[in-house]
Amino acid sequence: MTQQHMSSQQTRSEPDADTVLLGHLPMPLTPLLGRERELTQLSDLLRRPAMRLLTLTGPGGIGKTCLGLAVARELLPDFAGGVSFVPLAAISDPDFVLPAIAQALGVREAGADSLLVKLQEAIGDQCFLLLLDNFEQVLPAAQVFPLLLAACPCLRVLVTSRAALRVPGEQEFLVPPLALPDPMQLSQHADSLTQYAACALFVQRAQAITLDFQVTEANARAIAEVCLRLDGLPLAIELAAARTRLLSPQALLARFDHRLEVLTGGTRHMPARHQTLRDTIAWSYHLLTSQEQRLFRWLAIFAGGCTLEAASSIAQAANLASHTVLDGVSTLLENHLLRQEEQPDGEPRLLMLETIREFGLECLVSNGELETACLSHAAYFLALAEDVAPYVRGPEQGRRMAQLEREQENLRAVFSFLLAEGPERANQQERRNQIEWTLRLCVALFWFWFMRGFGKEGLSYLMQALSEYASVGAALRAKALEMAASLAFVYARHLPLEQMAQESLALYREVGDPVGIANSLYRLGTIDRITSRFAQADQRLEDAIALEKELGNRWMQARNATELARITTEEGRYERAQALLCESLALYQSLGDEQVIGWVYYRQARLLFVCQQDLPRARALAEQGLASFQQQDNALHSVLPLGLLGLIRLEQGDVQAARLLLEESLALGKQIGVETDIIELRYGLARLLAMQGDLTSARHLYRESLALLLEHHLFKEQIAAGLEGLAALESRQGASLCAARLWGSAEALREAIGTPMYPIYRAEYERVRALACAQAGKQAFTATWVEGRRMTPEQALAVQYPATKLLPPVSLSSVESPPSSPLAKLTRREQEVLRLLAEGLSNVQIAARLVISPRTVENHLTSLYSKLQVSSRTAAAHYAHEMHLL
Repeated sequence: MTQQHMSSQQTRSEPDADTVLLGHLPMPLTPLLGRERELTQLSDLLRRPAMRLLTLTGPGGIGKTCLGLAVARELLPDFAGGVSFVPLAAISDPDFVLPAIAQALGVREAGADSLLVKLQEAIGDQCFLLLLDNFEQVLPAAQVFPLLLAACPCLRVLVTSRAALRVPGEQEFLVPPLALPDPMQLSQHADSLTQYAACALFVQRAQAITLDFQVTEANARAIAEVCLRLDGLPLAIELAAARTRLLSPQALLARFDHRLEVLTGGTRHMPARHQTLRDTIAWSYHLLTSQEQRLFRWLAIFAGGCTLEAASSIAQAANLASHTVLDGVSTLLENHLLRQEEQPDGEPRLLMLETIREFGLECLVSNGELETACLSHAAYFLALAEDVAPYVRGPEQGRRMAQLEREQENLRAVFSFLLAEGPERANQQERRNQIEWTLRLCVALFWFWFMRGFGKEGLSYLMQALSEYASVGAALRAKALEMAASLAFVYARHLPLEQMAQESLALYREVGDPVGIANSLYRLGTIDRITSRFAQADQRLEDAIALEKELGNRWMQARNATELARITTEEGRYERAQALLCESLALYQSLGDEQVIGWVYYRQARLLFVCQQDLPRARALAEQGLASFQQQDNALHSVLPLGLLGLIRLEQGDVQAARLLLEESLALGKQIGVETDIIELRYGLARLLAMQGDLTSARHLYRESLALLLEHHLFKEQIAAGLEGLAALESRQGASLCAARLWGSAEALREAIGTPMYPIYRAEYERVRALACAQAGKQAFTATWVEGRRMTPEQALAVQYPATKLLPPVSLSSVESPPSSPLAKLTRREQEVLRLLAEGLSNVQIAARLVISPRTVENHLTSLYSKLQVSSRTAAAHYAHEMHLL
């Protein structure tokens, strides 16, 4: 544009929009979607006299160019001097920016005056808009803008760049992603999908490729999830839509574990760097200095983000100077290769979009740095876990456990690396080191896993490491075996608990570790308790307490006193149990350990309940314990106080509330995988069902519970209670002699293990037994009773149900999967989680949909992966599609 041409344009009151548009602004090939708000905001900003330099920033593919061009077209009537578009993508030398602007305006350098002066003279005081596109690779050239703007008072400059220019007078405008549906309220209805710009773009581009593509009830959710997983990034959505030629939205979503391989094949009119998402990210990557590139790819090793401290540590491992990290992170943030989120504790967390992280990992591989980066990553989190471990019991436990929970994805990545086998790990010493690190990390995370419900996952890491042939020190192996026995005690009682605990004890004695000896004695005592060897359990715990008093370890003393109280409760020594609980409570309170204080409240509540003493006080203590666990998001320990509240409500006659509480606690216990620990609650629900007249379901629940205990050889006192409950049920149906046989077997079992019936159930037991005796006649009743006393529980039950095998498990669920399908192995809740996973929901989104915690979702995923024999979300989603769960 010459000076004469610009001046002639200025004399017009209304410029010829079509002429200017065709001459200086590229015509859009597709309509701009979902940018109405931004278009209005930017147009208003550029109409303000004070707004001289406006920079549109955002990651590659966010749509900065399209938005900038739309703003320029919108403002054509406002700039009498003209609007000009200057594409800079092909320019890499900042010195060529001024010539490119001059060329676009038709200004030629002549005479002694510099090109800048010529431009200043050409624009003068005309009302002119200059749009400069893709400035990120020529940022040093931005220093001319203050000079140009100072000389041209009516000039406006609109710039698109992946990073801000950092010059005086600049106003940055971060271009947001396209509007997305709320993942927490995702609608299945196809007609509501295209109201969201991201989804509308996907549909529009898919229809441009396949004319008959339609949004249906079957694919609507998958389309929405694709857009959500791509963070509303327009380029990524366009590339994904291009794949609908071959893949349905559901199939496309299932392949997102390797999205950079999928998001390729853009239209030919796109710039080369936009043909694939990988090229778009590479464009930003290659604009960085070599030091910044190295920092970027090493930060990609973090899964789920990292703290600034962690970033500094990994940068040091990458041989980057510590004083360069803050500037490097700032540069990556400015170029939108990193993003930042504030955390509740005020510490910023650095995050990468998964597509960008995948590219970073590829760069690590191509530079031969992946193994070293993984080792450094593992070393950092091992040190972090070992530093945090002493504080997860005590006043700081809430903050410290939250800290570890935020690093769950990183910790999982560390375990995957350490436990993986490959040719690069053939060196025996290196493998020994990997296993040693794994065991140390497991030991450090044990209490976190135990209290936060990640026990199954932690146990799997421990057992894998312990099973490998790798020579590690006796002290470390002893500790790892102790941790494995403790986790298996809760989550996998089919494992050889006693063998692991005995081996741990022997190793502790070998190395002379008194704390370890006391811990192993405690674990052996708990194993004795669940196998109903109460006298032996009593002795082991007393020995442990004596040793702990010598050591002066109050926490361990309190733990053992609480466990001893459980044993004395079963033995009917209720006053002794109460004294032990008071002792442990005082010790825990002096240490400020809220989690275990809540546990003691529950044990006190249960003791009052079984003794039939002060049920209102028992209820208050149970509620106090439950509140403590829920505040700490401790689902594992919430199960029992929740169920106890149900039992208390049942005794108080509030049947409706009792049923809700019992069913909720049983469902939670089943999700977590502690079914043998909640048998008492199952009996409570069976009693309630019998009271409501559902005798068939009650009988099934008793029989199923007894089968579970007999199969695992656990809780003989609960076997006796189950026989007694089933006997009462049979008696009510007129089968008095059948009841007598069951009662006789239960009585003999109680005598053998030394556990009397709880006082809370004694009066009802005596009443029902007297009625049964009267119905059957005392002589026949007594004879059958004596016969039952000579029978094992299995024998007594076999006589009761001669037409079937011993206690076939009968589920109360109204709908069960076909037994021929692996799906039948999954619980109903696991099937729900699998369906939502296959739809592409994240763990947080699944948790919100099912109204459970993200940790519970992780537990379900671990379980269903094991049952389906798959190892990834993609494989599980593929299975769900094959089984037509969607």
